[in-house]
Amino acid sequence: MRKALALSLLAVLLGGCASEPAPRDISGVWINQGAIDEAAKGGNLREALLANGPNLEWDIDAKNAKANYTNGFEWVEGKLTPGHKGAWQVAVYGSSAIELDVQGAELVQAASDADPQQTFVRTPLKLSSDAPLGTNFEYALKAAYLGGQWRVISGLGQGNTVTFMPDGQVKGLPNNNAYALCMAGDCASMSGEYDSLWLQQDEIGAAHIFVRNGNRLEIFQALDSAKPDEMPQLYPGKQEWVLEKQPAM
Repeated sequence: MRKALALSLLAVLLGGCASEPAPRDISGVWINQGAIDEAAKGGNLREALLANGPNLEWDIDAKNAKANYTNGFEWVEGKLTPGHKGAWQVAVYGSSAIELDVQGAELVQAASDADPQQTFVRTPLKLSSDAPLGTNFEYALKAAYLGGQWRVISGLGQGNTVTFMPDGQVKGLPNNNAYALCMAGDCASMSGEYDSLWLQQDEIGAAHIFVRNGNRLEIFQALDSAKPDEMPQLYPGKQEWVLEKQPAM
């Protein structure tokens, strides 16, 4: 009788362990596709990122228990451990644990006191494995937000065809061969309510304010209202270019 009872208890315990699903392997790079899709509608860039963020990319290595993410201006390192019901927990120094779970083809970051729920998809890009954290999101964002061909309808180089490349090169915009979109951090603090980008020719560049409205992109000089000992506060000055996105062939 005692033997039968012991076997019965053992079966219950083993059954309970078996009922807890093992976490799925979530290793790889995941990007915030919702933020990219919202930005691709052609409105205010930072509003689109904030509405679907703040986190933009996860880089996860389950084998080595690492899970790092970026929100566009800082890289955060975390330790990955199995959680409950097939989920994972990411311990971040000085913060509460973050819960991650795979639901279908999406990686879901659970809502917390600090952040809303956010969803990510595996990056479709084939970048180098040593690409800095955030590069996959940045490339995908640039392709979605500024991809295709643009025509200069006002400003220097009127009539030119302009192409913004995902790697940060720009072709056809006079006196510029590189650009960078401001997503967060100091550049966002300096431009306040405005979207900004950096335009550069070789080693010389400057911040600019831009306004995107559907297929129309206006680029302005960035003027500074701050005092010399204050952080720059940028606002739009003279309009330098108006670009119009061309229909896809």
